[in-house]
Amino acid sequence: MVRIATEDYPKLKPSNIEFGLPQPNYTVNTLTHLYEKYPQHHFSLIMGEDNLQSFHKWKNYETILQNHQLYVYPRVYKNNVKSKFHDHQKVQFVNAPIVEISSTLIRKCIKDGKNITPLLPKSVWIYLDEMNFYR
Repeated sequence: MVRIATEDYPKLKPSNIEFGLPQPNYTVNTLTHLYEKYPQHHFSLIMGEDNLQSFHKWKNYETILQNHQLYVYPRVYKNNVKSKFHDHQKVQFVNAPIVEISSTLIRKCIKDGKNITPLLPKSVWIYLDEMNFYR
């Protein structure tokens, strides 16, 4: 589905590299693997601000912060308090409009039979519909 969603964006390259890693897999393992395979590149993480709140619970989060930049997209969420990483030098908040669309919302709307076509690329909607996902 990620491949379908990004096919109109040639600068985005989806990867299925995590499917080949031992399970259970953690973000720190994926980043280590990517660095070992592509040492000429620098990898960063993009996450929603709501995920930053629990980032301290991620496996080896200190290693991630030591070696990678985190780009945090603003979100509206229940406990909107500053994370302990809010002022960390490796955490950069993206100045972007808050868009209240999430994968959870999309799955729920599909299950409830609501029209979500304006929220997705047409090719993704066709794929979800053909595969009968989330119903």
